Amino acid sequence: MPQLDNIAARGVRLGRFVPLVALAVGMACVFALGWHDHLTLETIVTLHDRFHAFLAMHAALTIAVYMATYALLVALSIPCGLIMTVAGGLLFGTLIGGLAAVVGATFGASIIFLIARSAVGDTFSERTAPWLAKLSAGFKDQALSYMLFLRLVPAFPFWFVNIAPAMLGVPLKTYVLGTFLGIMPATFAFASAGAGLHSVVTAAKSTYAACVALKGADACQLKINASTLLTPELLLALVLLGLVALIPVVLKRGRKFHAAAK
Repeated sequence: MPQLDNIAARGVRLGRFVPLVALAVGMACVFALGWHDHLTLETIVTLHDRFHAFLAMHAALTIAVYMATYALLVALSIPCGLIMTVAGGLLFGTLIGGLAAVVGATFGASIIFLIARSAVGDTFSERTAPWLAKLSAGFKDQALSYMLFLRLVPAFPFWFVNIAPAMLGVPLKTYVLGTFLGIMPATFAFASAGAGLHSVVTAAKSTYAACVALKGADACQLKINASTLLTPELLLALVLLGLVALIPVVLKRGRKFHAAAK
């Protein structure tokens, strides 16, 4: 019987890795098949033009599909945030598009957080180095402030911020709240920029149509550069917001320092 119990326990431990392996396989398939290369603003504009009547008649369904797609891409750690958020603003406007992007991204991030915590969180904590244990304790103490900082400042890859808190023992509620609030400023900024891209899209379409008329469809490509929306001013604003999020941490450490000095 003890042997059977050991086998069952081993099976449970291995079972925790199944969702993580499934995500890894899904991500590998996406990159291997090159599906991520089709995730462009040009593709979104083309699909919108092709199915605009359906999208207009089934707005709620379209928004739900958009959020589910955003969540799936985030869960698979596909670098899609800028394109998907700008596309949300372009398709649904600043308010609805921004909110849909925030919900989709938060849901996808929460999925990978839960999977990472279930698969490696406990093991990682048990075998952690002393310096990492100290970092984990500090992170838990001011988890929301650190989460807001990591989400606000675009210096860390989104996938890293999705997984690292799971390793450091951040509670799910704090993680979800920190993610939801932390990605709001940048998300609504990019959604607003996307909502204002109509003139850019119209100009790009005109250029594409003229090229097709002159050279043929095979020689032309619809090009819309969304990366230009990531301006130095926006990056600076997000960094400043991130520093504001760390104020509670600085104040608490200052109080501890003064208390120790007395």
